[in-house]
Amino acid sequence: MVKQRKYVVKKQFQGVPKRDDFEIVETELPPIKNGEILIKTEWISVDPYQRAYNSRYPVPYDQFGYQVSLVLESKDPRYPEGSRVVCHQGWCDHSVVNTSEGGATLGLSAVYKLPDLKGLSNSLGIGAIGMPGATAYFGFLELCQPKAGETVVVTGAAGAVGSIVGQIAKIKGCTVIGFAGSDDKVEWLEKELGFDKAFNYKTVDVLKDLKEAAPKGVDCYFDNVGGEISSQIISQMNLFGRVAVCGSISAYNDMLNPPKASIIQPSIVMKQLKIEGFIVSRWLSRWPEAFADLTKWAKSGQLKTREHVTEGFDKIYDAFVGMLAGENTGKAVVKV
Repeated sequence: MVKQRKYVVKKQFQGVPKRDDFEIVETELPPIKNGEILIKTEWISVDPYQRAYNSRYPVPYDQFGYQVSLVLESKDPRYPEGSRVVCHQGWCDHSVVNTSEGGATLGLSAVYKLPDLKGLSNSLGIGAIGMPGATAYFGFLELCQPKAGETVVVTGAAGAVGSIVGQIAKIKGCTVIGFAGSDDKVEWLEKELGFDKAFNYKTVDVLKDLKEAAPKGVDCYFDNVGGEISSQIISQMNLFGRVAVCGSISAYNDMLNPPKASIIQPSIVMKQLKIEGFIVSRWLSRWPEAFADLTKWAKSGQLKTREHVTEGFDKIYDAFVGMLAGENTGKAVVKV
């Protein structure tokens, strides 16, 4: 018998998630049946949506999330022993996955083979060449439809998704401006990732500095944060500008009393803007297309894939809360 340790959410989060909102439970896993695989977790993802989706489920529930796992035992020839998979089994160290159901929650993804990463770290399968990478790729390219020479603004620019969006924008020949939450992140965006300009939103006058950095206005905005900063950026959009709304991390820890922001309807009407929210599962059948391009760019050096690695199953909570507080630069992952 294989034992499983897993994080169970036993209390709905109030503000920042607390350690005692979770319980680590140990159970014995049943023998696998036809169409099932037994997997051992190697990498676990911590992401903002895990905070945002918390109130959707009655407690207790198993904490959901992406992981890269090694197949220990298989009764599905598509996933032989020794192969690796990406699935949405959450914060656990072992699990049994019914491959026909995918072992997924939220409809985000079925189980699938870890893409051929051409020698890159397997952890990228839950980062730049996983769901976050696909989010950046499709959200930006499909909704913003950038053209060479246009000006792109990204908030949450040093995070898992924002850092990929900005680099794709550079690959596509755009001028890129990023907003992040520390001077170190600003330096990383400008010196390492090649952003044309980056700002620490906590210390600058957003409207004034954006006008100076983008005197001809903004064509595309990739919004990860919501709040007043987004209203200010949208006010500087050009005629027929496009906005992809990925998230609103500024409000996730206080959804009952979200921050107030200036109304954006006058800008939307006068500039005839297109603003569209999205969930990346919309393009699930096309994820391999994104992974192929992202892998090619990462191998060629056009795409840098920095990770913030925490080690240890018992440290997943710390990694999660740290990510929500913006402690990570790049993708936050846990090595189990």
